[in-house]
Amino acid sequence: MIDKNLFRIDKIRPVLIGLAGLGVLQALLIIGQAYFLSHAISELWNGQNVASQLTEMGIFFICFLLRQVLNFFRDGFLDKFAYEQSKVVRQQLLDKVFRLGPNFVQKEGTGNMVTMAIEGISQVENYITLILPKITNMMVIPWVILIFVFTQDIRSGIVLLLVFPIIIIFMIILGYAARAKADRQYEGYQLLSNHFLDSLRGLETLNFLGLSKKYEKNVYGISEDYRKATMSTLKIAILSTFALDFFTTLSVAIVAVFLGFKLMNGEMLLFPALTTLVLAPDFFLPLRDFSSDYHATLDGGNTLQSIFSILDKKEFAEQEELNLEAWSEEDTLTLSGVNVVYDETAEKNTLSNIDFSWSGFGKIGVVGLSGSGKSTLIKLLGGFLEAKENSIEINNETINHLRLKSWQDQLLYVPQDPYIFHASFKDNISFYQPNASERDILIAVEQAGLLEVVQELPEGLETIIGDAAHMLSGGQLQRVAIARAFLDSNRQILLFDEPTAHLDVETEADLKRTMLPLFNNRLVFFATHRLHWMKEMDYILVMKDGQIVEQGTYSELREKNGAYSEFVEQLKGE
Repeated sequence: MIDKNLFRIDKIRPVLIGLAGLGVLQALLIIGQAYFLSHAISELWNGQNVASQLTEMGIFFICFLLRQVLNFFRDGFLDKFAYEQSKVVRQQLLDKVFRLGPNFVQKEGTGNMVTMAIEGISQVENYITLILPKITNMMVIPWVILIFVFTQDIRSGIVLLLVFPIIIIFMIILGYAARAKADRQYEGYQLLSNHFLDSLRGLETLNFLGLSKKYEKNVYGISEDYRKATMSTLKIAILSTFALDFFTTLSVAIVAVFLGFKLMNGEMLLFPALTTLVLAPDFFLPLRDFSSDYHATLDGGNTLQSIFSILDKKEFAEQEELNLEAWSEEDTLTLSGVNVVYDETAEKNTLSNIDFSWSGFGKIGVVGLSGSGKSTLIKLLGGFLEAKENSIEINNETINHLRLKSWQDQLLYVPQDPYIFHASFKDNISFYQPNASERDILIAVEQAGLLEVVQELPEGLETIIGDAAHMLSGGQLQRVAIARAFLDSNRQILLFDEPTAHLDVETEADLKRTMLPLFNNRLVFFATHRLHWMKEMDYILVMKDGQIVEQGTYSELREKNGAYSEFVEQLKGE
């Protein structure tokens, strides 16, 4: 009944033990309330005056007050514990996602990851706060009360003992049904998060292409599916609540009937009968509390399960850190029969038998049609993917991935769809160089062809851009990422994955003149389908179906009239 993932939360076992002890204490206070209240009422029924029962009534109120005080301090402690542990879980999740890399985020969905890290953690916090006291109370309080009931009336104890497991079984059946519905609802929630965020990011482009109405219908359809899944879950929740209330009320009524017959037949005194009757609802109260909040915690339980499934994802194999200083003319990079697969269950490699070697600085162009493996090769070089074998060699040291601090500290990666943070224009450009001066930032802005854009912004460099702020076009976003490269002169290895894909030909030509000097005395991998860049490259890799089918200088490839020439003709045909 307890989610096993809860035991993976730090310090959870001492907390559960402490809550179990509080449950025993609460049960004793409940019994004390029932005992002294019933005693006072019985004595008054037997003709005693009110003044003679002030002690019993005082003890009753003390027990009642102590219960509330215990609940207050318990809830305060759990709120603090849940908040601290949710922060730990969020940090673990963010660290894990960072280690798994952008390829994993892309696969799982950016919207899903963002929602899980923000709203999902709040659901986990709520889950911990609700589920821990409810489940410990349900496992402790009824049995302490039942033992005392047996001392007052054995038949009533037997009725309660028989009904309790029946209710548990019935609730388990409904719980599985509710969980199945909640799982479907959570899947719909993930889909809605991803779809909504993607639509929001592309809203300007969708309006420009006249597709906003179409995507409006898509968002509406997904939202409607999520609403139906939510209503279906609520139906099960309402049904289970009704069933629980029905069975517990019926059980208390049966106990009351049996006690009534015993009182009428003179087989039992009023005091034990009244004590038993007062305790009967409290016997079922922890179960009702758990049931009422169970459905409210399903989302938190599902989120916790999803988070730990991500934390359990296989990371890159550990390997010794390279002693690699700034990349120089003496350094060498060799790929020998590299094989890469995105998904371990896939039968076919994404990259197959990649052979390539380079020494020192240089500009390496990577070309091929869409799906040829250009981006995958760039991600491998960026340390976001790992090879199946130790087939990567740097300065005679063999490894199977490049997720190494000494390598990645020298990288500057410009993807086709760069991420823009919800921050100022200035902070986005100085992301790799937070201490850069405003003068240097303006120079980078001008080199990236963004000076006019900055001048048109309402607050210039201080204008907030990114999600839910001032929106930029796809080409402007790419130039922000390129401006980051202009600003950072310390990184010696540059990876470009279609950096000018969203730019028109005129803008790209202007940008090209300022970008080419950036490549000097650096190791540059430039993946693109724009052919005019290839004349500027020192070496070219031609890719097709995840393989390097041809490589060489521009003049060598043109003379061969092979795969590169075929690629050029295909582009012209398109």
